[in-house]
Amino acid sequence: MTADDSYGRLDDDDYPAYTMGRAAELLGTTQGFLRAIGEARLITPLRSAGGHRRYSRYQLRIAARARELVDNGTPIEAACRIVVLEDQLEEAQQLNAAYRRDAGSADPTAAA
Repeated sequence: MTADDSYGRLDDDDYPAYTMGRAAELLGTTQGFLRAIGEARLITPLRSAGGHRRYSRYQLRIAARARELVDNGTPIEAACRIVVLEDQLEEAQQLNAAYRRDAGSADPTAAA
């Protein structure tokens, strides 16, 4: 791996750069919370060669949303389900917007 390859990972939201301890510190939560949302299958951290959990920035954003819901009194299982549904809705909305753009560009009368 070259230095250029390493620097490219700095912008990769899916690169598992954070240890469990650092992830918990950044989120202001406990490692137990991260384990719990992993057991609920909200996020699945990658494992280092030594078996340690590693989290990506994307996973930390998902975990932060779950923590926000739990902090507001939502049970952890329900919070995880809400986060999954929110993520699916956002993805569907992005797909719909892309379909609309594609349909608009394919219709030569749309510009008129």
